[in-house]
Amino acid sequence: MTRTSLADVACSIARATDLFGDAWTALIMRDVLAGIGRFDDLAHDLGISRKTLAARLARLVDEGVLVRERYQDHPPREHYRATEKGAELHAVLLALMNWGDRWYAGEAGPPARVRHLDCGHAATPVMACGNCGEPVTAANTTALPGPGGRTGPGTRALGPLLAARGRDDAAHPIVTTRAQAGGPGGGS
Repeated sequence: MTRTSLADVACSIARATDLFGDAWTALIMRDVLAGIGRFDDLAHDLGISRKTLAARLARLVDEGVLVRERYQDHPPREHYRATEKGAELHAVLLALMNWGDRWYAGEAGPPARVRHLDCGHAATPVMACGNCGEPVTAANTTALPGPGGRTGPGTRALGPLLAARGRDDAAHPIVTTRAQAGGPGGGS
């Protein structure tokens, strides 16, 4: 079955999901960010077919999420390492892990823990506002139109909703901050 590409949808969630939305890609990134970077080790750990793994790794390299580096010349051997773009997926994976721990861990508890190396404590990821530091939740945020947003496939209902919110919010403009410079554009 051919997947529909989401790369042209005016939504940062859609564009990211287009690359990162299948389970194998998320698990490959989990392993690479945890320090498993050799092809055979990834295939063994994940139990994934070599063909599927090669395709996912090639796409991650093409997208600039991973780099392939030679670690041995005879015979030639390479491993995969996250780029800056790939390393930033760590926060996404931690958020998924936190959600999964809450809703799917079961009676035995979470299958893995995260230690914050700076303080040595077990860490629970929290999405926080880059300006005030307060937690960011669905209840205390709203989506507004961004400069790259447009109504079209994937945003036919969302685009007009965000545009209306933008008109309603005109009396209360968004405070421009350093966080906006690197923030996602588009519909979401």
